Amino acid sequence: MLELIPKIIGYMIARKTGLINPLPMNYTISLLYTCNSRCSTCNIYDKKADNLTLSEYDEIFRHLGRSPYWITFSGGEPFLRKDIDDICISVYKHCHPAIINIPTNGILTELTIEKVKKIVDACPETQFVINLSIDGVGEQHDNIRNVPGNYEKVTATLKGLKKLQRKNLSLGIHTVISKLNVEEFPLIATELMGLEPDSYITEIAEAREELDTMKADITPEPLAYTTAIDYLIHRIKNGKYAGIAKITEAFRIEYYNLVKHILRDKTQVIPCYSGIASAQISPDGDVWSCCIKARSLGNLRENDYDFRRIWNNHNFKLERKSIKKKECWCPLANAGYTNMLMNPGILFRVFQRSYIKWYVSGNRK
Repeated sequence: MLELIPKIIGYMIARKTGLINPLPMNYTISLLYTCNSRCSTCNIYDKKADNLTLSEYDEIFRHLGRSPYWITFSGGEPFLRKDIDDICISVYKHCHPAIINIPTNGILTELTIEKVKKIVDACPETQFVINLSIDGVGEQHDNIRNVPGNYEKVTATLKGLKKLQRKNLSLGIHTVISKLNVEEFPLIATELMGLEPDSYITEIAEAREELDTMKADITPEPLAYTTAIDYLIHRIKNGKYAGIAKITEAFRIEYYNLVKHILRDKTQVIPCYSGIASAQISPDGDVWSCCIKARSLGNLRENDYDFRRIWNNHNFKLERKSIKKKECWCPLANAGYTNMLMNPGILFRVFQRSYIKWYVSGNRK
């Protein structure tokens, strides 16, 4: 984490002055829109794209160099890309990111286990986080995802991935809290945490251009969400965590409280660094500040795969000004965690929760 301090300072200066544009440290790379789920909270499977090829990703990663710290390979369903292992190996070769996160619906059990094993073994110095998406227990999950047997398959995938026992592999369960499951969330969270993943995280269902859900009535009411997430916050506060897990869970508490405030105030509660510290690349090479608006600010195919050329163009300068003026707001998790790293008050509270209270309580060794 200490190596991030110069980057964080650079991004804070960039947002305040607009005079420098360092490349982001957090990239979301959407590999395809194709998906074998039909989730009630997502319509991405209906979208079409001329997907970037492996050779094109090679060029993109070569231009990005060592700027990425955290990369998320999203979809659609990422493991429907037959070359996902080669793409991960390519980014490892050119960029050497500290963390690669891959969310998955877990339906393709044998294929997912095979690909993950190859990826983590080929990229030993990168920490991989495989987040299995589970929105309910048993038939409830199947009904939300509209895939019979999905729950059985995703839990089988979790069990199979656990058997790999690789030091650079962490397994998470990710739940989207929507109007479809918010009332049952305490029971869902209890059951899913009982599966003993390395981490359990949630995100609120929201309107996103990327997911084609701008007109979908899926976001829970603020009071219902607060009641649900306060249960999870209580569980985290009373859990026993050690090492990096203490810091991670402290950040999660901050994020969940942040979402409550955003839903209540309907504005940016802390400064947003989308378009400065984080960005997204669509399956056909469009570069976005974030997936909420999913507005193309330039296409990599049209710019010789040079991300920096787009990053410094006039469109991005206007986008940064708009975001700084709080002309948009959202509780997007991926950008939210990056934004929290840039906020001194949140960093202090994370430090306080992770170390000071732990030390004072007499648990030090």
